Amino acid sequence: MTIHSLTSRELILLQSISGSRSFGLATENSDTDIRGVYFLPKEDFLGLNYIPQISNETNDISYYEIGRFVELLQKNNPNILEILASPEDCIQHKNPLMDLLKSEDFLSKLCKDTFAGYAISQIKKAKGLNKKILNPVEKERKSILDFCYILENNGSIPLKKWLQESDISPERCGLVNIDNTKGMFALFYNESGDLNYKGIIQNEEANQVSLSSVPKGEKSEAFMFCNLDAYSTYCKDYREYWKWVSERNEDRYNVNQNHGQNYDSKNMMHTIRLLQSCEQIFKTNSLNIRVENRDELLDIKAGNWSYDTVMKKAEGLIRSIEYYYLKSSLPEHPNLEKTIKILVEIRENLYK
Repeated sequence: MTIHSLTSRELILLQSISGSRSFGLATENSDTDIRGVYFLPKEDFLGLNYIPQISNETNDISYYEIGRFVELLQKNNPNILEILASPEDCIQHKNPLMDLLKSEDFLSKLCKDTFAGYAISQIKKAKGLNKKILNPVEKERKSILDFCYILENNGSIPLKKWLQESDISPERCGLVNIDNTKGMFALFYNESGDLNYKGIIQNEEANQVSLSSVPKGEKSEAFMFCNLDAYSTYCKDYREYWKWVSERNEDRYNVNQNHGQNYDSKNMMHTIRLLQSCEQIFKTNSLNIRVENRDELLDIKAGNWSYDTVMKKAEGLIRSIEYYYLKSSLPEHPNLEKTIKILVEIRENLYK
């Protein structure tokens, strides 16, 4: 089953322009996304060829089978509720049976988690992005040696500096744990190498220092502290940062770099929009996806708001959502029995 076969076999129940054009946020560079609903021929639905969703390769055109569509509506999925709430001027085709599905039969207090919960996760992601942009991690990876220090004169100096100044080779060193301490070692040096010390680390990729067997009577050269906790945190930050670099959308990243606000401005625009939709649902018991503050949202997308200002806007909306959520008369969950009956009625009419 393909998008072409949905059209040629007249299986489409609803087709609508979605995304920025339906929200009233389109600009001259905006794509045209299509979302819709279809039904399967009776033999496919009753047999083994059930297909819940059909999309093109770029996912800018997607259709949901009517049963899957209702299932996601029952879960208050924001993307699916937005399809149902498509403005009239965005609807390209609509079977009259789709009028049986009304937003008010599905909107519930679940929207706090599905709309606001998702938006809050994006805010956390934006904070993480802010941290990554402001604190880039150098490509050359540090080794555990960079987190080791020699105790000296009531203070400490970096191990690498001490080794260089002392003209000591790390491969000829041996470490021994100091009892009742964490990360503290006695450091021994055997210039000839005949004691077969294992060195401070086995190789540059090592994630811990090496311990050696040191004969009794040998005198330590120094005491060394290895900050393993700091090294572990660095390794985590290094992995996350360079994974983000490898996966980021370079065009979008460059736009964010150009406006210099240290957040993904397009993503934050839609995060604010989602929070506004959630607030509206609990204030009015309805969902109108066409925004009333187009200029403000596009201003955020353009990067004309500082990171702190956007966060303040989001936090204010979250407080408002909490307030109206407590006052809302919406049910805790959609009426599953009622909405399933509507789905059955639609199917019965389709398969007559």
